[in-house]
Amino acid sequence: MTQHADATAGTDPAPIREAHDLAEARHHITTVYIPHELTSNDNRPLDFRLAYLHSRQLTLGHLRYGADVELLCPPMLSCYHVNLTLAGSTQVRQGNRSAATDGGRGGAAFGFAEPYVVRWNPDAVQYAIKIPRTAMESQLAALAGRPVDAPIRFDLGFGLRSARGQSLLAAVRHLQAELARPGGTAELPLVRAQLESYVISQMLLVIPHDHQDLLTTTGRAAGRTHVRIAMEYAEEHAAEPITAPDLARVACVSMRALQVGFRDELGVSPATYIRNVRLDRARQDLLARGAGVPISEIAHRWGFHHLGRFAEHYRRRFGVLPSHSIATEEARTPVDPVR
Repeated sequence: MTQHADATAGTDPAPIREAHDLAEARHHITTVYIPHELTSNDNRPLDFRLAYLHSRQLTLGHLRYGADVELLCPPMLSCYHVNLTLAGSTQVRQGNRSAATDGGRGGAAFGFAEPYVVRWNPDAVQYAIKIPRTAMESQLAALAGRPVDAPIRFDLGFGLRSARGQSLLAAVRHLQAELARPGGTAELPLVRAQLESYVISQMLLVIPHDHQDLLTTTGRAAGRTHVRIAMEYAEEHAAEPITAPDLARVACVSMRALQVGFRDELGVSPATYIRNVRLDRARQDLLARGAGVPISEIAHRWGFHHLGRFAEHYRRRFGVLPSHSIATEEARTPVDPVR
């Protein structure tokens, strides 16, 4: 598969905005991201296309200009911005730093406090992702198990060819496809929160930054009390869009410490524990469901948007498929002969 084909593979999110001149393209980016200056270096007509979605914790766009253009963006103030280059190349500057990105091999991360410049070549295609400071910094705090009291300073340019870099790309593609899919995770807050949290966590693990030592320090395992706090929170808030980092935040330990603590105490990860709690609730609803309520409705209610995976997780936990649980329960229910 070529770089260009890889850049456009999958389902594009909606809405889609297109333009062939600078003014219209500038208007679209201003509306979705930030006011900025846009200039052309070759005076050719643009082949601008932006497919984007606003989600709870980020704005995700699939973007091209189709010309040699340069954007001068002011400080974003309340957001971080990350570009993942899928095809072509870009040159970026912020402060006294500069970097170049190539399709499938690199990206750029911009801090919120300084203006920055992005020059696109005509073949460049990128994911352009805007993440509020609160979302990025609270996710770092959850992963580290301690407050983040200073802004995150990311390296301007970073690689994507490593296994973790490819995982970041795959996570963003999956989030894009699911948010765009009719009836997908845009309508399922539990799943959407998990996917958003995973994408932001991948950014914090892939993009070098000045808080990275917080994520590489192993530290001690969470104690039994911390594990119990996390378990109780998962039980009480299973119907809400909680994720494993939320459990770490509530238990006041790092994500790594909570993972080790859950493994030692329960033999599962925090994410698996949350999933098992939701499977238990789904089973309760399946056994008590009213006539005509489909299995899919109950699965979606508890954050399982892929019915095949739901059935497999259910079978592993309870030894039967969801439909068999229902049939077994119905067989046990006495039939009123009057009816």
